[in-house]
Amino acid sequence: MNSESRQRIGIMGGTFDPIHIGHLILAECAYEQFQLDTILFLPSGNPPHKKNRRDGASDRERLDMVALAIQNNPHFILDSEEMRRSGFTYTCETLRLMKEKHPQAEYYFIIGADSLMSFETWKDPEMISRDCILLAAVRDQMETEQMEQKMKELQQKFGARIHLLRSPNVGISSTQLRDWYREGRSVRYYIPDCVIDYIRNNSVY
Repeated sequence: MNSESRQRIGIMGGTFDPIHIGHLILAECAYEQFQLDTILFLPSGNPPHKKNRRDGASDRERLDMVALAIQNNPHFILDSEEMRRSGFTYTCETLRLMKEKHPQAEYYFIIGADSLMSFETWKDPEMISRDCILLAAVRDQMETEQMEQKMKELQQKFGARIHLLRSPNVGISSTQLRDWYREGRSVRYYIPDCVIDYIRNNSVY
């Protein structure tokens, strides 16, 4: 058995516009709870469900902000795979490409409770279920029982392998943080200092 076959790789996707403490805490919780070897931070390229996103950072700025936010964590890695593709980017295609490159690795895809409940609407959920294990983050506003019922449905329908991921609920969104920043309100402690400096120095928002 080679070393690659033992790799347990987490995937933390998102627009990261900007990356904030909630993303980092969730990724670290997944790393610890599921004994992962590394977490790939995968900024989305052009996801169809956010095709009307406006007034946000450029792709380059989003990549830079993620790189700054994770630079001091040796098991966090920036992956620009989706940024290199044209057209809409889909999770199923990203996972397929990853599995082709590293067929023996086990991928753990981190999703929120909302994404779990809407998983059936994603492109090719069967393919996603085949190529990764889903880690569904529990949040205070949604009962664990409700999530567990949805997990059973997805397991029966798609053969999905899903585990609950428990983490503190920060209760903040990138959209809200952008609004706060534009209003002149403090975003300190919600966004890493190095990222705040980047936003200010480059007039990102």
